[in-house]
Amino acid sequence: MQMKTKKFNVALFTLLIVTLSACSQTPSNTKIVAGSSEDTKTFPEAKPNAYWKKMLSPEAYDIMVNKGTEAPFNNPYWNKHEKGMYVSTATGKPLFNSDAKFESGTGWPSFFQPIDPKAIMIVKDYSFGMERDEVVERSTGLHLGHVFDDGPAPTGLRYCLDSYALKFIKAK
Repeated sequence: MQMKTKKFNVALFTLLIVTLSACSQTPSNTKIVAGSSEDTKTFPEAKPNAYWKKMLSPEAYDIMVNKGTEAPFNNPYWNKHEKGMYVSTATGKPLFNSDAKFESGTGWPSFFQPIDPKAIMIVKDYSFGMERDEVVERSTGLHLGHVFDDGPAPTGLRYCLDSYALKFIKAK
């Protein structure tokens, strides 16, 4: 009987040590969330968030990495009418042309088509209890805005983007 109790106590003590050591481990901050802007398997030019924090303005970081949004009617490009091209704030890659920009009445810059559809990717966004189509930069996975099916011809799409995710290059 005493032998069984001793074995039981040893097993219990071992289980207790294993459990406590597993629970006391600090969670790793290096785990990459699939589909995030740090996911190099999905996005070949993805970088750690710390890199983007150094490279982007606080506004651009909040929008592109944290998937935030800017205030409507109070952002750099919602009412911009000059001819030119809109490139990614993060990479400088061409995304949208001013010829595809239109007044949507939403307070954000809106376009009916990208320069090259391969430069962006549409992913499902389930934030805030809604289902939307999020527009991300294909190479990095960084957030640009959302796309809706209420735009003008010829595509019927409205790429509703955040100004701080874009840089405008004026046409010569």
